[in-house]
Amino acid sequence: MNLKRVVVTGLGALTPIGNTTEEFWKGLINGVSGAAPITRFDASLFKTQFACEVKNLDLDQFIDRKEARKMDAFTQYAMITADEAIADSGIDLESIDKSRAGVIWGSGIGGLRTFQEEVTDFARGDGTPRFNPFFIPKMIADISAGFISIKYGFRGPNFVTVSACASATNALIDAFNYIRLGKADLFISGGSEAAVSEAGIGGFNAMKALSQRNDSPTTASRPFDKDRDGFVLGEGAGALILEELEHAKARGAKIYAELVGGGMTADAYHITAPHPEGLGASSVMKIALDDAGLKPEDIDYINVHGTSTPLGDVGETKAIQKIFGDHAYKLNISSTKSMTGHLLGAAGAVEAIASILAINNSIVPPTINHFTDDEAFDPGLNLTFNHAQKREINYALSNTFGFGGHNCSVIFKKYN
Repeated sequence: MNLKRVVVTGLGALTPIGNTTEEFWKGLINGVSGAAPITRFDASLFKTQFACEVKNLDLDQFIDRKEARKMDAFTQYAMITADEAIADSGIDLESIDKSRAGVIWGSGIGGLRTFQEEVTDFARGDGTPRFNPFFIPKMIADISAGFISIKYGFRGPNFVTVSACASATNALIDAFNYIRLGKADLFISGGSEAAVSEAGIGGFNAMKALSQRNDSPTTASRPFDKDRDGFVLGEGAGALILEELEHAKARGAKIYAELVGGGMTADAYHITAPHPEGLGASSVMKIALDDAGLKPEDIDYINVHGTSTPLGDVGETKAIQKIFGDHAYKLNISSTKSMTGHLLGAAGAVEAIASILAINNSIVPPTINHFTDDEAFDPGLNLTFNHAQKREINYALSNTFGFGGHNCSVIFKKYN
């Protein structure tokens, strides 16, 4: 079967280090940390009192107030980035076949803030079941894709993937497969998350998953550093327009990159801990390479999952060395979560955008906050510490892994 080729023709980003794609990229290459004391609520009694929040967002610029009240923040973020991606793509919405345009989105948690607020209000009441009529529609994860499709009239495949922190990459792979199988022409795909809340911070604190470096939030996310003590919770969204190549060329679209391969596996090991030898991580990269018809030595840059947890960072580098062998020492490897924090179900989309922009600009974003080497990591690996590095990038691979043992990898190619 002749598979269609899939390209990226639009980008949208809303992150803790920039509220547009351009601002996000500037933050990345300048090594900006998005971590700061929490403003969403009084966090003084929590073990972790900081996060990577979206900052200086004037919602009224993007969404009508009446409509915004029907949406949890994770859906608002989805709408803002979808709008940017559509505008960036230059799509004439009146000229495309909307029955062949779809939305596949990702969110690991969905409307956590809405759930917390409604249940808390009920618990504080007199027992009378009074709930906002928008409670359920605001909370459910799939509503983000629903709102996007309604706004643009896209009548093709429409759903949300939920695979924890791998959700957005899962969504990209699903959209990729629909297009290359000839079942659709284009998708708005990506992911969003807005879990910076009492429930989010408290829940991850209870798991001992979050950094507790309250004395220095900006340096708390430190992947591969000896003193890393957990991830920093982030929020935001990333949207990509994925389009069949000939469809894009016919309308004269600018093309950022080609999506050439994807892989999905399971660790089948533990509900939260990654496999200590990176078993699922190594197999998913191998599957993505095979899917793209590439050899390990074709890859120039890996945007790693790299959450700044004691176990996860070690397992991922072991997996890279297993698959890439001697070529691992010729790669640039970096974790942009050192700057954005961990955007959970949105991470894969935001990091895909980082990988695409790295290809376009021939610059590898850094892994910031490296202070102390850890003997657990091979010193021969180029983990791109503290400063961006110029490099020609023809192929970039992006990893995202999630609680439950979900692993996803995607590979982007420079479009010629």
